[in-house]
Amino acid sequence: MLNIALVAGSGRSNSQSGKVARFLRQRLIQLEKTSDELSHVIDLGLAPLPLWPADDTGPWALYRQQLQAADAVVIIAPEWNGMACPAIKNFFIYASKTELAHKPGLLVGVSSGIGGAYPISELRASSYKNCRLCYVPEHLIVRHVENVLNSPEAASEDDQRLRARIDYDLDILVKYANALKPVRETIDLSIPAFANGM
Repeated sequence: MLNIALVAGSGRSNSQSGKVARFLRQRLIQLEKTSDELSHVIDLGLAPLPLWPADDTGPWALYRQQLQAADAVVIIAPEWNGMACPAIKNFFIYASKTELAHKPGLLVGVSSGIGGAYPISELRASSYKNCRLCYVPEHLIVRHVENVLNSPEAASEDDQRLRARIDYDLDILVKYANALKPVRETIDLSIPAFANGM
């Protein structure tokens, strides 16, 4: 079984992004891709990171350990005013290659309306640069988030379609995680001249 970290990227407590992260984690467990002990939700609304740079008094020390142990990462990014929200962008200032290099990442956009695509585009463009997270070609967008993923059974056709897509994308993420494990073991991340991406 794989160790999978899910990052709920909203700065709000009790967020819809947190709900989505917990649903995805539970689905990974049900699909027997991970276990309760091997999966963690990092909820930036419940335990926020101070604005970087900061000392290690916040939750980053725990988050760092969870991310280092992870074989794959799911990034849940809510759309605020057509952008990725500040909490998830701050997360990527903390995250380095030590935690995320050459691990597959699944991007999940979240919107209360029909949006959700802009955080995907924004994070694909720049968030991987220094941490070297490898986004898989698939992504999810959870639109009208208040109306979906609220119960064990789908409440509508849209909810059912989304759940089918979730299973498909999680399966792809797991396949990438298994494929990239041996790759990571052969890459030398200690070369100081290449500490950051280009």
